Amino acid sequence: MATRWHPAMRLALEEAEAAARHDDVPIGAVVLDPSGVVIARASNERELHADPTAHAEVVAIRRAAEAVGEWRLTDCTLVVTLEPCTMCAGAIVSSRIGHLVFGAYDEKAGAVASLWDVVRDPRLNHRPKVTTGVLAEESTALLDAFFAARR
Repeated sequence: MATRWHPAMRLALEEAEAAARHDDVPIGAVVLDPSGVVIARASNERELHADPTAHAEVVAIRRAAEAVGEWRLTDCTLVVTLEPCTMCAGAIVSSRIGHLVFGAYDEKAGAVASLWDVVRDPRLNHRPKVTTGVLAEESTALLDAFFAARR
């Protein structure tokens, strides 16, 4: 059931709030090890580091790989507040994340369900399990408030 993922998604939402504090799009991510322990947390850091690849998912995956000492995150779960884009979906497949959990759908750039389904493409060598819509309203509210303040 999706409520199983609420505690991890709340941590990801905390990370998203941190991103907004350094004027970046409020997206947060956490990586859980196979036993459910958080091994990495991250927020969007594009503005902070002037790095177009510093999406929350990529930063969290990098930190998780460092924590476990290898790039394969086969039995790990990535929990992220917004549906990953194509770059992040590629990183999820490449890192062999076992399970992806996300909150809000991204109708403009989503690469897991909205525009494409990169992570479940049968032509790829790895396809994680996917759970969607976890605390989607909270994720959407953060994003809406962030962009409303900039209009």
